[in-house]
Amino acid sequence: MNFAIVGCGLIGQKRFRAIRRTHRVVVVSDTIVERAQALARQQAGTECSTDWRAAVTHPEVEAVVVATTNNWLVPVTIAALKAGKHVMVEKPAARNSEELRLAMEPALRRGRRVQVGFNHRYHPAFRKAREIFDSGALGPLMFVRGRYGHGGRVGYDREWRADPEVAGGGELLDQGVHLIDLARWFLGDFVHVAGRAHTYFWDMAVDDNAFLLLRTRENRTAFLHVSCTEWKNTFSFEIYGKRGKLQIEGLGGSYGVERLYFYRMLPEMGPPETATWEFPGEDTSWALELADFERAVVDPSVQVPGLDDAFAALNVIKQIYMAPTP
Repeated sequence: MNFAIVGCGLIGQKRFRAIRRTHRVVVVSDTIVERAQALARQQAGTECSTDWRAAVTHPEVEAVVVATTNNWLVPVTIAALKAGKHVMVEKPAARNSEELRLAMEPALRRGRRVQVGFNHRYHPAFRKAREIFDSGALGPLMFVRGRYGHGGRVGYDREWRADPEVAGGGELLDQGVHLIDLARWFLGDFVHVAGRAHTYFWDMAVDDNAFLLLRTRENRTAFLHVSCTEWKNTFSFEIYGKRGKLQIEGLGGSYGVERLYFYRMLPEMGPPETATWEFPGEDTSWALELADFERAVVDPSVQVPGLDDAFAALNVIKQIYMAPTP
């Protein structure tokens, strides 16, 4: 496929590196022209622009990657769909669920695929965990426990993620949307939502910590905590079944080596039978995610994280943000 990339920051750059291996990036666009130029130079023939509208309507472009700040995710997605392009839009896909509704109707009407960048589903530990889960080895699921956090950096509370008009929310929307999506991927839809988002440390108008207690109709429960006051970057996700437990630790880089543990309960109980997988080296999740997008464009039956998944996660976030403060 021929791609346009709108937004040439860290995520746009990662998407570019994955795409250029097997596809052509026709044009990249960013409000900072130097950033767009630097990315365009990495593939011969790639154009650069500060006009995202020209990028998404480019006649040679078939698919658009939307990697902007949150306030531009929906406008760029809608414009790309109306131009007849397929779309890969970064999480959280919108600042809130009401805003996301605006993109859902043109996606259906135009018959184009929209994949949301819930990239964590494509990490090797989660792919292996899903394989074990799908085999039934865990038995009936009971609950999920997840923690995800980073420690920010000097000036973090002056960046765009700290601006509610641009970001739409704080840590709950930023990293929290990943944990909610992963929990829902394993447990199913949540019909009861409780929790609290609060600002403990950073001088900003959005939350820096959120605590969630989510429950499905079958009483499967997710207990989640996201934080940008986690002074040692942390990722931990545990899936508990009646016959075993899966535990994912780390995401590579500053989060530590990605590992998966499978604790299989024995008939006599006691210490479980344990299997461990370690996934060092290059992060392959971006290429795997792109491959799914390619398949979904060709075959409508291929299931990928879409706008419905983003809407479900954003609806959970909305309920936490709207909950009355005791």
